[in-house]
Amino acid sequence: MLKLQAVQIIQNGEPLFHPLSIDIKAGEIASIMGTSGCGKSTLLSAISGNLADVFSLEGDIQLNDQSVLPLPMEKRRIGILFQDDLLFPHMSIAENLAFALPQALPKSERQEKIVEALKQAGLPGFEKRDPGTLSGGQRARVSLLRSLLAEPRALLLDEPFSKLDQELKDQIRTFVFDTVRRMNIPALLVSHDIRDCPEGQVINLANQEGQDVR
Repeated sequence: MLKLQAVQIIQNGEPLFHPLSIDIKAGEIASIMGTSGCGKSTLLSAISGNLADVFSLEGDIQLNDQSVLPLPMEKRRIGILFQDDLLFPHMSIAENLAFALPQALPKSERQEKIVEALKQAGLPGFEKRDPGTLSGGQRARVSLLRSLLAEPRALLLDEPFSKLDQELKDQIRTFVFDTVRRMNIPALLVSHDIRDCPEGQVINLANQEGQDVR
């Protein structure tokens, strides 16, 4: 479970939003909405451990009943997926995916994990492909796979569908949500579009109004 307890982010002595408390169960996808500048992406940075120095954090963030605040970003094991895929253009697809795997893992096991991940994503045989030869949807899938191969204990989604056309958005959104539920990890989605939000908790960060979408 990912738990936020009275979380506030302060800039120049002023909070960006009211204290936020939310519990996100394993396999659940909760959603944060709000206007630009209300602190949505900054909140995800705070959770992942990448909060800029101009901000300070109050409250607590727990993952599986343990506070992650004392931990550096690399120790939190919280994956994050952005609206840009951020694939390394000078690396093959396999090399991009291998970047997320532990260096101590034997080469054969690394290769096996990459092959299986691409197969599950409907991209078998893409190991040697160049990222520049992939479609937007294929790049989005590879980006998600790279986040998941690191075996995160939670996943943050920072408007990952916003640059996709509607047909592709529906396809990738279904793939992402199904994958989160299959891996049984908590996920927090930031979006401007209520249609991106799955059934579950939806919080408007601008006014802290929460609801369940059914």
